[in-house]
Amino acid sequence: MGQTFTGLLKAVRTRTATGGPGHQVPAAPAVLRLCGDHLAALAASGPMDDARKNRLVASIGTLTTACSPGADGLFDALLRTGQHALEAGGDDQVRFALGIAVEATGMRDRSKGAWRLRGRALDALGRSEEALQAYERHLTLQQEPSSSQDIARRIATLRDLRRCLDDAAGLLPEGEDAARLRALRDVPAAEAGAGFADVVRQRTTGRGMADPAVRKLAGAYAAHRRLLDRDRMADPLLGGTEPIGVPALRRLVEGRTVCLVAGAPRVLEEERTAGSPLGKLIDGYDLVVRCDTLPTGGDSALVRTDLHALTLRGDTPWAGPGWGRRAGTRLVFGDRLADWRRALRARLVPDAQDHIGDASLRRPLSDPALIGEDGWGTRTTTAFTVLRLLDFLDADRLDLIGFGLPGQLLPREHAWVTARATHEDETDLRTQLR
Repeated sequence: MGQTFTGLLKAVRTRTATGGPGHQVPAAPAVLRLCGDHLAALAASGPMDDARKNRLVASIGTLTTACSPGADGLFDALLRTGQHALEAGGDDQVRFALGIAVEATGMRDRSKGAWRLRGRALDALGRSEEALQAYERHLTLQQEPSSSQDIARRIATLRDLRRCLDDAAGLLPEGEDAARLRALRDVPAAEAGAGFADVVRQRTTGRGMADPAVRKLAGAYAAHRRLLDRDRMADPLLGGTEPIGVPALRRLVEGRTVCLVAGAPRVLEEERTAGSPLGKLIDGYDLVVRCDTLPTGGDSALVRTDLHALTLRGDTPWAGPGWGRRAGTRLVFGDRLADWRRALRARLVPDAQDHIGDASLRRPLSDPALIGEDGWGTRTTTAFTVLRLLDFLDADRLDLIGFGLPGQLLPREHAWVTARATHEDETDLRTQLR
């Protein structure tokens, strides 16, 4: 990576200094200066052993290429580089992301993606008033409100954070502490939390918790702290969704016939065909289980899903689209508890499920309190994870539909199924486990 990094930095500096090909694109000189300055800062910071920063450097390379005359994709490369800068974290990267976002909104003032990026960068820097303006601009341009529920929640959270500080300042006599609290409205989250805590500590030491104003101040601090840890939810109960654990899931499958349907195109095509034998076969089960991406399209509402299982992947699993397809029960698998919680808060859609698996079901294969089988690793397919869980919970009858087709299971998973299969019918694509 070192030689590639050095070569990229040299190329960017040369192109910027000579005023070369970038001049054919109005935004290119400014973009190249941003990239050159940031690459120089990265070079000075030491060895590049961080995967996210390496991904950012690769994005910068693509972006600088897009600044060449006649090249396409400059705007998309801008947004992608800005997003990778945010994911890399750190003040320098966030400031770089903001610079990229400013260029992007300058190029296309009506780009909802550019305003979203600008809002996130300002938000990360603690410039909440400016972030609110950028987020609101994004919502104004967004034609599909359901696609920006996370932004709407963030706007509500930022306003609540500012309100907590204003309310707390109103509890104090006008003076240094009150002014300090109001000044915390536009600083990074960690600094705001520490500053608020310091004011509460000083007031508590001076007046004691018996003082009514101090108790109210502590309550405002607690509310502020909760909002720093997680965004406010427009519907905290998610439309009445009920969390379920292992006992409740066992009761759900107990005494019932269960089929796990593969997501292969051939299976879906046959199932959707009116009057097809496969469709009738699947409809005959008490519980239909599907994994990961659910069927979409005009007739997707006719494709039944009683239990939807999915696995969180990637560095930012909370950043994906909401899980809006209807399912009776939704199980979300993910190993890092903090990421799992954040993804649920960000991606669960009210009224899209009746039950959601709780934390006791988030990693059934490796959890010693549940199945606790070593050796499966972190790349286990969602299908095998939910299959092994349902087998462990003793479903009365457990069949697989379409999993004999190539690519549906990993080789070791397929071997596990083959060793336990009691019957396999290639005609109706069904494998019976019990």
